[in-house]
Amino acid sequence: MGHVLGDDVEQKLETEKATGKKDVIIITRRSFFGALVAIGSAGMGALLAVPVLRYVLYPLYARAAGTEWSDVGEMSEFANGQSPVRKTITFTQRDGWREVVSAQSVYVSRTSAGEMEVMSAICPHLGCSVSWQQAQNDFLCPCHGSVFKADGKVVAGPSPRAMDRLPTRIKDGKLQVHFEYFRPNVPNQEKLT
Repeated sequence: MGHVLGDDVEQKLETEKATGKKDVIIITRRSFFGALVAIGSAGMGALLAVPVLRYVLYPLYARAAGTEWSDVGEMSEFANGQSPVRKTITFTQRDGWREVVSAQSVYVSRTSAGEMEVMSAICPHLGCSVSWQQAQNDFLCPCHGSVFKADGKVVAGPSPRAMDRLPTRIKDGKLQVHFEYFRPNVPNQEKLT
């Protein structure tokens, strides 16, 4: 019967050790296919692990959950600005895997210097919606009774600070606002991210 690849491996190893030759690794058919299966399995595991790791680690590398600039309206709409005007804006927020389109109300008014000012309609006390009362010429929070002047300063009630002012800019003849959320019931304006 003829010799098959891998036969007499032990005998060859013993004779090589006795003669002082360097160790030679002899690859049998079984060990070759075992190594081939191991390398193939490791490669497939790595290929499958990459998308899973990207999915799991996405929130760590994603852009911050900020908002972008939203159009409030044409500047001509606010030319007469005697009293605050309520406008609803929409903006997109990204939080981890979710992307949410939100709508919030803001009040647009003019300062005593004549500059445009945008205030959030969210009460700084506990987050209720503030409404403009034309007859009293002030803002009123219906939940806990906070009262604010037309410029947003606190007149009465439990609110710890004035109404929150938002960053604005004018682009292509339109008033834009960068809507932000703030921590409620604290004396200083603290942004929530």
